[in-house]
Amino acid sequence: MAKNDLRLAAMHRIIKKAGAERVSDSAIKELRIALEDVGLKIAMEALDFTKHARRKTVRVEDIQIAVRKVLKQ
Repeated sequence: MAKNDLRLAAMHRIIKKAGAERVSDSAIKELRIALEDVGLKIAMEALDFTKHARRKTVRVEDIQIAVRKVLKQ
């Protein structure tokens, strides 16, 4: 099983900010999995844009374009 980079406490805070009174542990873990999946897709798209521009550094513009592309789907 892969190490999760996102902290459970941060997931709990996000769900609470959305307005939840109580949050189950399984909901917190599921949100972490979903956000890591979306984050990885965004990072991979951004890297494609970076490579296409013949750069080694991922820039904010690459992330912004990738976010629009991934979240549009």
